[in-house]
Amino acid sequence: MNVPLFAQVLGSAFEQLSPQLRALHSVRDRQRWSGQGDVMRGSHWLVAPCAWLARLPPTSTVPVAVEFVVDADGECWRRRFGPARMHSRLWQRGGRLFEQLGAVRFRFGLSESAGQILWRVERAWAFGLLPLPARWFAQVHCREREQAGRYEFLVDVSMPLIGRLIRYEGWLLPDTDAH
Repeated sequence: MNVPLFAQVLGSAFEQLSPQLRALHSVRDRQRWSGQGDVMRGSHWLVAPCAWLARLPPTSTVPVAVEFVVDADGECWRRRFGPARMHSRLWQRGGRLFEQLGAVRFRFGLSESAGQILWRVERAWAFGLLPLPARWFAQVHCREREQAGRYEFLVDVSMPLIGRLIRYEGWLLPDTDAH
């Protein structure tokens, strides 16, 4: 795969990204980044089963490590929030980014703004088949940016009736001993 996944989705806007975002999203084979993160789950009783379905980490302030692995089908992101693991598979189709996270599949529209990537949920499916109402995901905010020379991430998910499902944010730097 010669063109990185996010370059395929963003097209020429990929070149407008900050250097750390371009580096993180220019995986050729495998790379690992690590840093620190804060995770906060909501308190509604439905949060636990929803988080279990999507394999979301528990509330914590922990070291974060992400291994990015590229193959012919896209990318696998193997995240670790302390001891909690959160793996997903990403691929593109028709200029849109898809992510399978646990039992939930998402289709995202990505845009570049001032060197950052903004993610917008366009559709979601449970178990890959059951469409979920788009309005459930209107309060999902995802952003990637470079701040103080570090890659920063923010994922903030609120849903109707439940309120906050999860918010996780933090920073990463490339591991110097990773290939």
